[in-house]
Amino acid sequence: MNKQVIFLFLFTYLFFVGTTFSQELVNTDQDNQVTELFLNNDPLPIKLNYSNKVLKKETNDSTYIESEIAFLTGDESMKNLEVKIRARGKYRRDNCYFLPMKMKMKKSVTQETLFEGNKKLKLVLPCFMAKSANDKVLREYMAYRLYEIISPYHYNVRLLDIDFTEPKGSKVKSYNLKGFFIEDIDNVADRCNGKQIKRSIHPLQQDDVCSVRNDFFQFMIGNTDYSSAYRHNEKLLFVDGNIMPIPYDFDMSGLVDASYSVVSVVQGQELSITDVTQRLYRGFKRDPAIFQSVRQEFLDNKFKMLSIINELESSFDDPKEFAQARKFINGFFEVLEDDNSYRKEILNVARLE
Repeated sequence: MNKQVIFLFLFTYLFFVGTTFSQELVNTDQDNQVTELFLNNDPLPIKLNYSNKVLKKETNDSTYIESEIAFLTGDESMKNLEVKIRARGKYRRDNCYFLPMKMKMKKSVTQETLFEGNKKLKLVLPCFMAKSANDKVLREYMAYRLYEIISPYHYNVRLLDIDFTEPKGSKVKSYNLKGFFIEDIDNVADRCNGKQIKRSIHPLQQDDVCSVRNDFFQFMIGNTDYSSAYRHNEKLLFVDGNIMPIPYDFDMSGLVDASYSVVSVVQGQELSITDVTQRLYRGFKRDPAIFQSVRQEFLDNKFKMLSIINELESSFDDPKEFAQARKFINGFFEVLEDDNSYRKEILNVARLE
């Protein structure tokens, strides 16, 4: 073997080793930017005390009220944290008793606590205190965890066991709720070395692979209540010259199957399905090779996704709720595993415009 061939071989080897190593460094750096709050998947016990009536009446997108959160620390004691809260969401704000919230915290208050590095958080709560309410929250939390597996551009979430006391005149009402925190988009952008885009961009101008992953995921959970073009339940990040969609708010999905869920009409488009538990692929046509690549990614991660679902089984109050959720996700993989179903339900219905 002559010297030129040896040199070329060594150069090629070092190039690929170096590339792989740099990718591992990027992933490691990203992991290091996850705040302590989201490094643990165990449910975090917290205590809340506020009036739903006041929260709904006195807050809006820019107006917060003073409140406090107590959380379990490493030494098993409860620590109080001053926060500001406001109601958020559209449908849930108008129709639910327990309102989803946005929470702000001062840096000086969170320093050297579990919440350090988080200036803002979203808090998801049950809609009503019905029998299956906590299980519906678990099913939405499940969706966020599943998307973590398939895309590096995602929100981190933390499951919560909530002791909520609500003053009601001279009385106090107590509730035991499931909920979860969602990290702020600014934290996501920092973790991904990106910048949030606050204007509409057509999905075909967004990163091909990330967009198809998003559309497959939305099909998996049976969600049509989104639009990456109009940033409806989607944020956009500009990362390394590419535009990445990041989905959120999955309560209208078939996976959650909330009592109030309806098939969404985004930008006036009537859809061909009548129930959220019916799947409808809403992505755009692209290179079939990209579709096949993403299809294989989901199939390769089937075991990981089902493992996440199985880990949550003991948290459900009603075994039927868990079984329905698992069956629904399995139904998605049945589509991917069958060439005819895959063609019929995804490839052939991808949109042209």
